[in-house]
Amino acid sequence: MSAAGHRHIAGRLVIATHNSGKLREMRELLALYGVDAISADEMRLSEPEETGATFRANARIKADAAARISALPAFADDSGLVVDALDGAPGIHSARWAGPDRNFRRAMEAIEQQLRARGATKPEQRKAHFVSALCVAWPDGHVEEFEARVDGTLVFPPRGDQGFGYDPMFLPDGHTRTFGEMSSDEKHSLPPKGKGLSHRARAFMKLAEACLA
Repeated sequence: MSAAGHRHIAGRLVIATHNSGKLREMRELLALYGVDAISADEMRLSEPEETGATFRANARIKADAAARISALPAFADDSGLVVDALDGAPGIHSARWAGPDRNFRRAMEAIEQQLRARGATKPEQRKAHFVSALCVAWPDGHVEEFEARVDGTLVFPPRGDQGFGYDPMFLPDGHTRTFGEMSSDEKHSLPPKGKGLSHRARAFMKLAEACLA
């Protein structure tokens, strides 16, 4: 066990995602700690139905399923965009808004249309935040859970072709460029190299402090 009674991650870990963008980010973060990661996609694991009502519940569903089938510890993220003026949408359905073909350009246009329909045209009316819930599950049923967020404002048209998902329309507070205009290092690098700006990096820093050497 590691800090404050948390279980330590050692050896091989399954990254329970079929999303190539998330996989790349998670691998980059875990590599800093020498963790050998294999994806659920590479192991041909099926995706469980995400029936949870929260990001944390859905992360646990994915991690539990992968740990149980693979007999290895499994790491899952559930994340999304929460828009104040849209009563929290798309929230846990963020990926669903992009459709089966993961067309996030269309999803960003849908958000913009709904914001305009509600008269949300000024920056102060377009506040949003990204949430990342991380879960590590072991085959014996033990779980470790961590959550973080980053606040910002939505811009349109989207800017930049870095990152993935809703990154090009999300302008983090205190910055002049969207996540779509920032390099992976700028968004995700942990101290001392970077500032751990993204929601996923912030949640990962909590996980690393508790469960990684």
